[in-house]
Amino acid sequence: MDRSGVIELVASRRASAHAPIVVGVSGYCGSGKSTLTRTLVGEIPGAARVRGDDFLDPVRSHQRSVDWDGVDRPRLVSSVLEPHRAGRASTFQRFDWSVRALGPAEPLPRTDVLIVDLIGLFHPDTSPHLDLSIWCDVDLDTAARRGVARDRALGRRHDALWRDVWIPNERDFDERYAPKGAASVRYVA
Repeated sequence: MDRSGVIELVASRRASAHAPIVVGVSGYCGSGKSTLTRTLVGEIPGAARVRGDDFLDPVRSHQRSVDWDGVDRPRLVSSVLEPHRAGRASTFQRFDWSVRALGPAEPLPRTDVLIVDLIGLFHPDTSPHLDLSIWCDVDLDTAARRGVARDRALGRRHDALWRDVWIPNERDFDERYAPKGAASVRYVA
């Protein structure tokens, strides 16, 4: 599905919902999750974004794991996904990468469409809390090349992390959970 199709799908899901919805956007590192999410928020009036990077553990996200253990799914579910879908006010804490600790509590955006973009999002702990799941359908090699180039452009030399941790983590997660097949729709940029 292309960009306009995804926008129409989210708008349609919003129109037919009787409660606030959560749209999950996932894909490999470097697949375009954040770019798509920013586009959706810009095109869907009133939609809000919660960045998945705010739910990464700075140590565990840089270690090998078969299930993207560095994603703090319990915190995401309890402070964002469950309260939003129930229409309850809540607060959550973003991870402050500059001080390597959780930041101050802030209010969860009040909206009927919350969009969350995150690696490893289509997992048994989080999938039941998503009303629509969008997979950024880019093969792992292409996504990794994009991610490495993005990091280098930002002055980050993460080549060893990409090679030794993030790409193997993606392969293991894919093999274990088949996130592409779990998605409601595949987005092709």
